Amino acid sequence: MKSRMLPLVALLWFVSAGFSCAAGAPEPDAPFPRPLSSYGDTAGTALADTLIARVKAEPLNLVATVIFFLAIVHTFMAEHFRRMAHHAEQEHLARLAERHEPPRCSDNDEDGGPDEVSFKAQVLHFFGEVEAVFGIWALVLAGAVLWFKGWDTVAGYIGHTVNFTEPMFVVVIMALASTRPVLWFAERCLRAIASVGKGSVAAWWLTILIVAPLLGSFITEPAAMTIAAMLLGRQFYALKPSRLLAYATIGLLFVNVSVGGTLTHFAAPPVLMVAAKWDWNMAFMLAHFGWKAALGIVVSSALYFMAFRKELAALNQARAAAAAADAKGAQRPAEPPVPAWVVIVQLGFMAWTVLVAHHPALFIGGFLFFLAFSQATAHHQGRLDLRPSMLVGFFLAGLVIHGGLQGWWIEPVLSRLGEFPLFAGATVLTAFNDNAAITYLATLVPDFTDGLKYAVVAGAVTGGGLTVIANAPNPAGQSLLKPWFPHGVAPLWLFLGALIPTLVQALAFRLL
Repeated sequence: MKSRMLPLVALLWFVSAGFSCAAGAPEPDAPFPRPLSSYGDTAGTALADTLIARVKAEPLNLVATVIFFLAIVHTFMAEHFRRMAHHAEQEHLARLAERHEPPRCSDNDEDGGPDEVSFKAQVLHFFGEVEAVFGIWALVLAGAVLWFKGWDTVAGYIGHTVNFTEPMFVVVIMALASTRPVLWFAERCLRAIASVGKGSVAAWWLTILIVAPLLGSFITEPAAMTIAAMLLGRQFYALKPSRLLAYATIGLLFVNVSVGGTLTHFAAPPVLMVAAKWDWNMAFMLAHFGWKAALGIVVSSALYFMAFRKELAALNQARAAAAAADAKGAQRPAEPPVPAWVVIVQLGFMAWTVLVAHHPALFIGGFLFFLAFSQATAHHQGRLDLRPSMLVGFFLAGLVIHGGLQGWWIEPVLSRLGEFPLFAGATVLTAFNDNAAITYLATLVPDFTDGLKYAVVAGAVTGGGLTVIANAPNPAGQSLLKPWFPHGVAPLWLFLGALIPTLVQALAFRLL
């Protein structure tokens, strides 16, 4: 039941958002959110006084921010809700046993009747899904806006003002990147690199965590995250590493992907937000960001490799023993190769999606053609599972709805900081808001020097691995890897796993 309900909610969300954007929702009489320039702040006013004045001018500011931070707190409580859901399910099964009614399999509807499920458990499961959190609290936010401003403002903001292009793009590129032909091609390319280390677990681990994030500068960060997470699941997490190594790996992955997209000006969302306005091209990104990011990725990965080299060696021995046991017993049939022309066509679909990433009508149209192609070549395709990509899109859609109302306090904070404080502030703020929102708000601050522009973007990408909401591709990685974490990905452990790579990247951007 749970596996069906969430994708349905996400699908309804995107269908309604797509039709609203296409039709053009009504705009409210007064702009919402209120333009930052309309507050008439007095120069030299203390930050606290500025924020208090803005709340007095627009009380909804404070309400929206409180709701946003409650949503963040909810993400830290997701594991608690999942445990409550499990307890409710056990109680429900016990009641069925007392009535001598064996439970029926919820995935099999061929027995001629609806399954009896625990409504309480299903609701708690929904509240325990990190991907659903911001969508749930978006309903609370919509209720607050309705109370303060009326229905036209709600419809105008969600249906017209909020830009859902990034969530929709992530859904499409993640679905494409997770198909069997693309993964088959990516795995063989990375296998060639890992063969330098004789294909050991450590060689695969280093290859995926270094090469895949850097590819994100060309195939986009969400696609790189999808490929890296799925290959890590196959080549590493399936071997059941220790909890410490498991979280160190996912933290390193999130940080590396966040900074790995800075070799170009079009692949990382926080860079994309500023590139056109500040006239940053690929040459600029390579000279000021790319080589520092690449060096930081290599150093961070090498540090974690040195720290966990004994465990990685033990995992390699365990894999060799399992392979030897398989060789003595019934061997699994080898996975048939995918024809080159199928791989080329699907890589073409990915290239088209990246090329028109800012035009939803074009990449969604391309995705519909891909679905037809996938059906026609079904014997070369794996099972197309849209659930992870739809849930990640739902997560991001809720996040951009909340993030669009946080500029009232983020903008004055950024505008009062010098270069180093701005770098540190952007790194910290990114942990509590999408880093693309941070850099977008920076473009609204007048008289930003080149040094301040560099500081805010460097800080935003540096902090992009600290939490699941810090960078748009992170929810994709968490969604794909959470089956390997028995109780889900714990936010505090993720933060700790990403802390050392974050510090390494901070040193790379500040000292080099």
